[in-house]
Amino acid sequence: MAQLEIQQIPVLSDNYVYLVREADSGAVAVVDPAVSKPVLEAAKQLGWTITHILNTHHHPDHVGGNLEIKKATGCRIIGPAPDEARIPGIDEAVNEGDIVKLGEAEAEIFFVPGHTRGHIAFWFPESQALFCGDTLFALGCGRLFEGSPAQMWDSLRKLRELPDTAAVYCAHEYTQNNARFALSIEPDNSQLQERARQIDSLRKDGKPTVPSHLGEEKATNPFLRADDPALATALNLQGRSAQECFAEVRRRKDVF
Repeated sequence: MAQLEIQQIPVLSDNYVYLVREADSGAVAVVDPAVSKPVLEAAKQLGWTITHILNTHHHPDHVGGNLEIKKATGCRIIGPAPDEARIPGIDEAVNEGDIVKLGEAEAEIFFVPGHTRGHIAFWFPESQALFCGDTLFALGCGRLFEGSPAQMWDSLRKLRELPDTAAVYCAHEYTQNNARFALSIEPDNSQLQERARQIDSLRKDGKPTVPSHLGEEKATNPFLRADDPALATALNLQGRSAQECFAEVRRRKDVF
């Protein structure tokens, strides 16, 4: 069984970059390198040789380190086919259902547009690891810069089908603010209240809230619960479609 070793690297103000190593082969991927220097330094300290970059989408805080890391390591860059022209240094463009190999480990590609028109996610089933960029956050989802509410809701439903045990390696530390927003919609949700307390405790101690697990996202993330009648009631949208409820949650978050 090809298990992954995953190192989380905080960069910029709130980004996470991931170093992912498949132990049997020694293959190492960088997921969404916003910058290069701290990534190369971390790999050196670990004694890992970077062989791949995995990009979920084209935004500069996800691809900004691509070219310098490739120059330093000769690594192979894999990114979304719909955005091939916007991924610096891309070598391999992938689509929904494609399989990406990292040594003996395999990642399934999900096409999850909404935040951008070409966003993808990488799912490593053997390690239960989901690298979802800015589509799904702990207690949140990405802004709709290039896509529609319908697209993003479809994308989130696709990810929601993964096991509760899936670890959600999103790309930003937004969780504390996301919890405050979620409580503004459902202040009496006891599960959400408890999760918010845990998040506040982690952040007080300077600890990351990421990764979360998909099971807790399904239970408490309002963006994954747009088809939950309790959320519709909280939004005063009883009887409306899940897509309408999702759009309203996203609208409220945009001005929160």
